[in-house]
Amino acid sequence: MSDILPTTVVGSYPQPDWLVDRDVLKAHSVPRVRMRDIWRIPEPFLEQAQDDATIVAIRDMETAGIDIVTDGEIRRESYSNRFATALEGVDIDNPKALHHPNGHVSYLPRVIGKIRRTSPTEVRDLDFLRRHTTRRTKITLPGPFTMAQQAHNEFYPDDEAMIMDFAAAVNEEARDLSAAGATVIQLDEPWLRNNVDAAKRYAVKAINRALEGISTTTALHLCFGYAHLVTGKPSGYSFLSELADTSAAQISIEAAQPKLDLGVLKDLGQKTVILGVIDLGDQAVESDETVAGRIRAALKVIAPERLVLAPDCGMKYLPRDIAFGKLKALSAGAAIVRRELN
Repeated sequence: MSDILPTTVVGSYPQPDWLVDRDVLKAHSVPRVRMRDIWRIPEPFLEQAQDDATIVAIRDMETAGIDIVTDGEIRRESYSNRFATALEGVDIDNPKALHHPNGHVSYLPRVIGKIRRTSPTEVRDLDFLRRHTTRRTKITLPGPFTMAQQAHNEFYPDDEAMIMDFAAAVNEEARDLSAAGATVIQLDEPWLRNNVDAAKRYAVKAINRALEGISTTTALHLCFGYAHLVTGKPSGYSFLSELADTSAAQISIEAAQPKLDLGVLKDLGQKTVILGVIDLGDQAVESDETVAGRIRAALKVIAPERLVLAPDCGMKYLPRDIAFGKLKALSAGAAIVRRELN
């Protein structure tokens, strides 16, 4: 395991076809309420099946040479809904329907009372991960700003009050995950770019509240959306330099698919950057040298001690063989550049 240019994943890894119906998964947008119909396994046996599939994901990451592993988010229908729908004050059984101009209908959980976390959601997930690997571990949580953007407020006088209660709930979970031994705790905040005006008003405040008092290494991930769902991505972030003011130690950004201008890394002060060097919009597996080239480009603007390497985003929607191949290329490309540095 490397301390220079370590490799990691953003969060998710492909769930096996025997566990989820991937056609159902891909037919919908990222769920904000529950999407129980993706699971192929009957409820009495689902947790055991999810555990088995999680071991498979961990072994794939280890075999590919990844230094900091996750549980692949195998138990989740989306990156956010497992935690968001477990909170008190959130009604997921009577969601708000949003009708889009293209005819698509999406459903938002309705916030009908004060948001509270009543019990841990992901501590067992982390305990299971740590029992099945000797490598460094990362666990991910949806960020408070993103959860608020994915909910319909019917209780709070304004959105800021709702976001800050989401932040308090995230903080309680993060404190338990820190105590349970996570190496890295990451907040996923892809919606920062979708509502920049609101993000500028209270995103940094909410993120800092969510990470308050956490001694574990913390990370913040933002991206332009899953490659399966979003194409034509911009080459720059509309809300990035502001994140230098967050208490997150690491900022995780998508760079390979959008061909990001890496000069923006200078705007993040002395933060460690988790840089996406694997394009998930291209089904072809990158060559080792292609990955090495992307790493070298980043090293022109950031010191190796401040760089962690990853795919652009979660790998949930990729075929498993392609995801595994891309992780192997990630590890091999990092190894090439490490040798050059040495």
